[in-house]
Amino acid sequence: MLPSLRRFYPVAAFLGGFAWDALTLGQRIRVIDFWRLGAFLSGAALLTLWLARREALAGVPPPVERSLFGRLRSLVWQAPYLLLQFFFGGIFSALFILYFKSSGHLGTWLMAAFLGALLVGNEFAGDRYGRRFTLTWVLFALNAILLMNFALPHALGSLDPLWFHVSTAAGVLLTHGLRWLAPARPGRIGPAWGLAVLLMLAWSLDMIAPVPLVKRDLAVGQEVGRDAGRYAVQIEPASWWQLWRNQATIVHVPDDGRLYGVSAVFAPPGVTAALEHRWELHEANGWRVVYRRPFQSTGGRDRGFRGYSWVLNPPPGEWRFIVATQDGRTIDMLRFAVEPGPPSRDDLRIQEFN
Repeated sequence: MLPSLRRFYPVAAFLGGFAWDALTLGQRIRVIDFWRLGAFLSGAALLTLWLARREALAGVPPPVERSLFGRLRSLVWQAPYLLLQFFFGGIFSALFILYFKSSGHLGTWLMAAFLGALLVGNEFAGDRYGRRFTLTWVLFALNAILLMNFALPHALGSLDPLWFHVSTAAGVLLTHGLRWLAPARPGRIGPAWGLAVLLMLAWSLDMIAPVPLVKRDLAVGQEVGRDAGRYAVQIEPASWWQLWRNQATIVHVPDDGRLYGVSAVFAPPGVTAALEHRWELHEANGWRVVYRRPFQSTGGRDRGFRGYSWVLNPPPGEWRFIVATQDGRTIDMLRFAVEPGPPSRDDLRIQEFN
C-alpha cells in the first residue's frame, strides 16, 4: 500500500507548495527573485555540462549494493540528477506562480496549467535528464526563455513587444550555446528551437501572460468615487453560491445611466506600461469594441495602479470589460450581462480600490 501511495507524493508536494507560494509569491516582484532564479539556471547549466562530460567518458552507474559504501556510491552517482531536478523544479515553481498570477483569461490560464504540469512531471523525471539529453535541452530552453521573458522587461522598464522576441531568442541561443560546449554534444537541439517557435505562436494568440504585470482587481458598477487616494465603486454582489465571483453576472443600468469599470494592475518599480480599458459588446458576428480608453501606468505601487473608465447608456446584452496592454495582450477580463433598469439599492455594496 505504501509503495503505491508513494507515487502520489510529488503531486501532494506540488499542491502544498502551490498553496503556499500562491499566498507569498507575486505580491510584489523583487530583483532578488530574479537573482535567485538566475542562480538556479546557472546551476542547471553547469550540471548539464557535467552530465554530458560523464556520458562522453562512458561513465556507468555503480552496481546495486546493500552495503553502506555501496549505497553511498549510488547516492553520489544520482546526486547530479537530483540537483538538476531541484534546479528545474525551483524555476518551474516560481514561474508557474508568477505566470498564474499574471493570467487573466482562458489562453493564459492554459499556459500556466502547462507550466504546472511540467512542475509535477519534473518530480517524476529522476535520472531521465541525464539519459535523455534532448529532454534536458528542451526543459532548459523553456526555463531560460520564460525567465528572460519575465526578467528583460523588468530590467529595461519597458513592455515593448520587441523584448519578448529578443528574450525568446536569447533563451534558445543560450541553450544552443550550452549544447555546443557540451562534450560530444549529446541529444538533439532541434526540439528546443521548435519550442521557441511554439512560444512565439502562443504569444501571437495572446496565450502568454503580459509579465511582469500582475492583475490585482477588476470591477464594474455604479457611481465611482475618489477620496484620499482610494477608488470606490458600487457593485451588485454575486449570489452566495458563486464563490469564484466577486460580483453578479447581471448588471442593471438605468436609462441614460453610466456603467463604470475600475481596474488595479501591479507593475514592478521602474516599469512603465501602456495600458487600456476595452468595453466590448457581443453581437451576431462576434465581439465589437464599443469604447477604448488608453492610459499609462507607472510601477512600484504594491496594491497596483488604479484606473477607471465608463460607457454611457450601454445597450442590453453580453459584455466584457478588459484591461490590457495597448499592443493587445490581455491582463484581466470580466464578463457580465447588462439588463435595463435601476439596481436595487438594498443589493448594492461598495468595493474599494486602495
